[in-house]
Amino acid sequence: MLRNGLEPWHLLVVAVIFIMLFGAKRLPDTARSVGKSLRILKSEATAMKKDGGTDGVQGGPKEGSGEA
Repeated sequence: MLRNGLEPWHLLVVAVIFIMLFGAKRLPDTARSVGKSLRILKSEATAMKKDGGTDGVQGGPKEGSGEA
């Protein structure tokens, strides 16, 4: 059933559900806010790649921080 991937009618069903849930009036605002969020996420991911990624994200205390 899922071997064929997405077909055009799947996207139509998703679009109809979105319109029913959010209404035609709120749909443009919702799409705009999702677009802004994706742009922010993309810029943050690019910045992390430039900075080297995981500086201090390991979770443990850093050396010389005084924590045990």
